[in-house]
Amino acid sequence: MTRLIRFAAIALAASGLTLAGCSDSDNPETGTGAEQGATSINVYSARKEDLIAPLLDRFTDETGIEVKLLTAGAGALLSRLESEGRNTPADLLITVDAGNLHRAKEAGVLKAVESTELEERIPANLRDVDNQWFGLSQRARVIFTHKERVEDGAITSYADLADPAFKGRICIRSSDNVYNQSLVASLIAAHGEEWTEEWAKGLVANMARKPQGGDRDQIRAVAAGECDIAVANTYYYGAMQNGSDTDRAAAESVRLIWPNQDERGAHVNVSGAGMVAASTKDEAVTQLLEFLTTEASQEWYAQVNNEFPVRPGVPASETLANWGEFKADDLNLSRLGELNPQAVRLMDRAGWQ
Repeated sequence: MTRLIRFAAIALAASGLTLAGCSDSDNPETGTGAEQGATSINVYSARKEDLIAPLLDRFTDETGIEVKLLTAGAGALLSRLESEGRNTPADLLITVDAGNLHRAKEAGVLKAVESTELEERIPANLRDVDNQWFGLSQRARVIFTHKERVEDGAITSYADLADPAFKGRICIRSSDNVYNQSLVASLIAAHGEEWTEEWAKGLVANMARKPQGGDRDQIRAVAAGECDIAVANTYYYGAMQNGSDTDRAAAESVRLIWPNQDERGAHVNVSGAGMVAASTKDEAVTQLLEFLTTEASQEWYAQVNNEFPVRPGVPASETLANWGEFKADDLNLSRLGELNPQAVRLMDRAGWQ
């Protein structure tokens, strides 16, 4: 059985470049990679290889369709797709955050997928309103507090992060991080721009240090005493709980807070995928998308990636189940992309570096 062909990550897009290892039969310009007889799919993925490759291998085992994988950062992949245009060899884009998925849609590099299975399996708020992208896994962006230095119950909502009582005690990533941009976009959707800007100013005033590092670094900073409160995605916390001795100790020092449980619920986001507009392999790509939303694939996501399934009824992993049930915001995630420009400008005005 043909196995997944993997390529090295790219850093920059360049006009006219083609995917290493792709023949003319994979190039939409030639027309010979048309739907009938399609035996391979080219995937551009912003997800790390080990977080998607095993599922692609399973897809090849079950269907005989070869998958050629190229990994890079979300921005680099979008730039490459825009540069390659109709000559791109890519058939499917996999990326993280609804904000990035919306950018791909707005750039015109995706097209609608007609699939009853996808519409039935994925809740409407976790997929594009025009079916140009679909959530594949789900994560929440939540609050972590030190178990000893912050009283249990002192923080119950995102609004509390702007409370002057927490001045100099919060660690969070920079404003150029799309996860934070989407969080702010969700607050704009819930409260309006004026309220959210005042909240952002209060959050900035409460920061313990200049934003730096990734989500794990915020939790590590709490454990090290640099701050008492952090904001991070749940799957990073899960990875730390199952990681090195140092990371497990850091994760043990904090408590996970599910915000806004008496209101709209915790902010959630997705990793997701969309069919590339230039692809001529609609049937095969749709088949892959449907495979990624089967119960078996969704359970694998939960077990290996410390993420929540998008498909209702699929059990979470033991790690995630131990965090308890929570109420999630049911905002349609397309709004996160639509409101992203406002969120970025607002964060800049608030002095969020």
